[in-house]
Amino acid sequence: MKQGFHFLKSIRWRIVLIYVLLVSIAMTVAGVFLISELEDYMMEDVRSRFTKIVQENILTLQNYEDLGDHQEQIRNDILAWSESLREELFVIDESFTIIASGNENYLDQNALNLLDQSVLVQAFNGRTAEVDQILSSGVPVKNLVFPIQNGEEVIGIICLRADISNVFAMQDQAQKIFLYSLAMALVVTVLLAYLISRSITVPISDVSEKVEKMAQGDFSQEVQAKSDDEIGQLAQMFNLLRGELDLTLSTITNEKNKLETILEYMADGLLAIDKDTRKVLLVNPMAIRMLGLSIREGAEPSYEDVEAEFGSELAFDTMWEKSEEGGNHSILEHKGHIFSLRYDRFKDDADADVGLILLLQDITEQQKMENMQRDFVANVSHELKTPLTTIKSYTETLLDGMVTDEETAKSFLSIVDTEADRMNRLVRELLQLSRLDHKQEKWAMKEADILPLLKSCVTKMEMTAKQKEQTVTAELPADETFRVVMDKDRMEQVILNIISNSIKYTQEGGSIRISLREESADSAAGAAFAAATRAIGRSTGKVSGWVCVDVTDNGIGIPEEDQPRIFERFYRVDKAHSRKMGGTGLGLSIAKQIMEGHGGGIQLESKLGEGTRVTLYLPAAPTRGMRDIE
Repeated sequence: MKQGFHFLKSIRWRIVLIYVLLVSIAMTVAGVFLISELEDYMMEDVRSRFTKIVQENILTLQNYEDLGDHQEQIRNDILAWSESLREELFVIDESFTIIASGNENYLDQNALNLLDQSVLVQAFNGRTAEVDQILSSGVPVKNLVFPIQNGEEVIGIICLRADISNVFAMQDQAQKIFLYSLAMALVVTVLLAYLISRSITVPISDVSEKVEKMAQGDFSQEVQAKSDDEIGQLAQMFNLLRGELDLTLSTITNEKNKLETILEYMADGLLAIDKDTRKVLLVNPMAIRMLGLSIREGAEPSYEDVEAEFGSELAFDTMWEKSEEGGNHSILEHKGHIFSLRYDRFKDDADADVGLILLLQDITEQQKMENMQRDFVANVSHELKTPLTTIKSYTETLLDGMVTDEETAKSFLSIVDTEADRMNRLVRELLQLSRLDHKQEKWAMKEADILPLLKSCVTKMEMTAKQKEQTVTAELPADETFRVVMDKDRMEQVILNIISNSIKYTQEGGSIRISLREESADSAAGAAFAAATRAIGRSTGKVSGWVCVDVTDNGIGIPEEDQPRIFERFYRVDKAHSRKMGGTGLGLSIAKQIMEGHGGGIQLESKLGEGTRVTLYLPAAPTRGMRDIE
């Protein structure tokens, strides 16, 4: 049954059905009324005609006191009347005997065999009566009986019988016409109703289809408003809604993209954890790296992994209790990293606490810099304290007149001068470091061959090496050029510092080897140099090759644990030995910054007790001749 009326789910067919029902009911009522009126009219016409005939002829019969006495005369009159009538005419006496008729076959028959008794009784009671019959031949007839009165006395009945087949035939014809009209009206109604309903349902279907596409994320849909009626207004409102919704979603999408971009590139880690499920609702890439989370594609991260890794320091229940009165802050250390942790509860629309939001900051470098600053201040103070104490003590001795020997006084003054030079050198190096840190160093960059500069530096340091009976070997090509863009004075400062350190920390009789080479950009060493410069943000773009200065010695070497800090300011492996050698602890730090300022760097390889190799690498200059760089 439900499947049979499935089409009624459509508004279009429901409208058509309503129209059909309304037209069918209206036309049926009208048809029944008209056919009934037509039948009544025709029957009334028959009745009126019968009455007129009787009224015209009954006067003659009413003059007789006894119809039986005038039977012959009455028969003649009836025969005469019947010749001008289509109807049959009967005269019935008080004994219900037909005494006269236009049809001689009915003479002397009992009227009860032809007519209903109740009709005859009504007529003998002085009332006109009628009855419809269907004869044995199947012909429908109407019988009208009228009383024949002589004064107040009913002396007989006159009956007229008429064939009313034409009435029924006309009635049948009217019914056929009605049915044909009804069928045509229904066809027209169905067509008109379909067109009318289609004008309503097509725009609605169009709206529904576009709403479905909008639900799938396509907001480019627009409904054509083809009229100014309610359907047109619906289309206009849909388009307005679509525009507003598209604008709202675009705004939401833009804000979401902004938030995702911020979360993607923010330097801090951010997590949002659900209170009930302990699921991680939100986590940015920095938090994943900080916490060491491994998230499979399509899988949801669980805070249980974080608790398992960090233990009680990041236990959800503990943080939930501590955040009851508001946000909290703590410092935690994990695998060599120091994190600043801030956390607080977040709420839903009903203002109920539903989870925790965590903000993680990796302050390892910050702490390291603070420690370095403290060490730097302490080291500067210590480096200045020693020469100042020496100068103070010797000058006080001289001022007090306690030294009378001229040679001793000169010795004291020489020591004061040496310590003053040491402080002066320390201050110069500190000022240079400050300029390098704040990008205020003035560079005199020029493209030049580094080979002559390297030869000059080796020559300057040979005398110092001979004092320790050390062998300095310069493995330098004789007929090649190694062009780089450099500040000659700064580069000389770096090379002299590296060779000087090799001499200082190589035992007497040791050997020092200086070499010069070029590495292509495609080589393993060249790729490593490029990666190192990119890591410190000093990449000079595409480099064709690298010029490398190697200073190798067989000195005391550097312990492996000290090598990562060797370029830190004031850092010394052997502090007492370094001060004895006259070093400030700033030379390598300055050298490293100068090399980075040239787009290059320093690499160090060392084994304790075997020796050290320091490599200075610079980008090779394009082969376009000499040029100045402002």
